[in-house]
Amino acid sequence: SSDAASTLLALNTLWRTHCDIATLQKVGLLLGADVPVFIRGRTAWAEGIGERLETVDIPSSWYAVVYPNCAVSTAKIFNDAELTRNSPPITIRAFRAQGAGNVCQAVVEKQYPEVQAARLWLAQYAPAQLTGTGSCVFAALESREQADSILADLPQDWRGFVAQGINQSPVYRELGV
Repeated sequence: SSDAASTLLALNTLWRTHCDIATLQKVGLLLGADVPVFIRGRTAWAEGIGERLETVDIPSSWYAVVYPNCAVSTAKIFNDAELTRNSPPITIRAFRAQGAGNVCQAVVEKQYPEVQAARLWLAQYAPAQLTGTGSCVFAALESREQADSILADLPQDWRGFVAQGINQSPVYRELGV
């Protein structure tokens, strides 16, 4: 989704189409529900299927991200009968007070035990959860050093990396959008 949004922004700039962000977001929504948030280029609270966005600023955490060397089929997860489909919408207020879960996590972990193993391994160090439909898992941390230290103990079969959360997309800076 991020790649699709970056491509739309780059083509808009290269081809000088002068489409505004709202127009690009409508095109992006045709490609995927979360493409518009990446086109917006700022952290945002999304509602609906991703088309209603409200800009929010969040603290710039560091993240340890672990890839357990397996690929998760998003279609398989979304078609699973056990996937919760009637969750009430989460408000910004509730999210800030208690965080949010991931209804895909239990389904993914049941079908892909290696994802569960990675999350449980990472959870020894900090609360860990699934990224979207996976297969990566992540934990928010206070420093890059803490993330580096955790990943230094990463099991040999897995890959991991450190990422820093940011509030504005570097694509905007690079393209001068």
